[in-house]
Amino acid sequence: MATQKHFIALADFTPDQLTGLIERTVAEKPDYLAGTGPSRLPRKTLALIFEKPSLRTRVSFECGMTQLGGASIYLAPADIQLGKREPTKDVARVLGRMCDGIMARLFSHEAMLDLAAYSPVPVINGLTDYNHPCQALADLVTVREHFGSLKDKTLVFVGDGNNVARSLAVGCAKLGLRFILACPEGYALEEGFLATVQADNPQADLSVTHDPAAAIREADVVYTDTWVSMGQEEQASTRRDDFAPYQINDALMGVAPSRAIVLHCLPAYRDYEITDSVFEKHATTILAEAENRLHAQRTVLAALLAEGGIE
Repeated sequence: MATQKHFIALADFTPDQLTGLIERTVAEKPDYLAGTGPSRLPRKTLALIFEKPSLRTRVSFECGMTQLGGASIYLAPADIQLGKREPTKDVARVLGRMCDGIMARLFSHEAMLDLAAYSPVPVINGLTDYNHPCQALADLVTVREHFGSLKDKTLVFVGDGNNVARSLAVGCAKLGLRFILACPEGYALEEGFLATVQADNPQADLSVTHDPAAAIREADVVYTDTWVSMGQEEQASTRRDDFAPYQINDALMGVAPSRAIVLHCLPAYRDYEITDSVFEKHATTILAEAENRLHAQRTVLAALLAEGGIE
């Protein structure tokens, strides 16, 4: 596959490209933690477009650019209204003449694709309603660090078939992890999406179940996320009722193997999708996962903005 100039979806990358990003992140992390990592982006500037707020996305990208010797510019919803105040293609072309890269956290995936199509500089997907490749990459780095390998691991996503689940399904399919989605009826990933992922990765082991206890009996990773994403607030009461049997609690984790770790992309709503007790028992891996947003994204930034793309 050709060198990738943007970071929009894990589906755009080969297994070797994703493995390269993960292994490079793990290898370079100690140097940056020690303050000795190289400044690969001096005088480079990253534009940060936020339609949705986020603690981890903003801080990780701003810290990543600082550690690489560059700078970032935060653009809040009041600063840019894609497709409203001006066309997305104009925003992409203007920022591309002033900045060296664009990170966007948007509602619409189509707007993200438009940014990438018209931008003369690399575009990084910091989240859309469709997918969340930066989160999934950091998650896979965390699994690789904890177990030493991704080979033959089983990741069980307990909750909504949402943007994070979608990106994790693709990442697992490409890198040889078994992926199981445990969700209520009506909340699964689309059959067409799963069929496409399976067709693109014939060896992939992807499945959906409505029995969370059965799903996690062989889990290496038990993953959960909020039941109510931004923009779904009107559905909050219904969703909490539907997902109540899928809470990650001590009883459910009692079925999982002792080796299993818990991951959560955060923010966590304690005693909804995960109990405070389980969160605190697994806080080390959950917080390592959050930190790895910085390390994985720094690798992506260096590859795209300093080296001309991801090979």
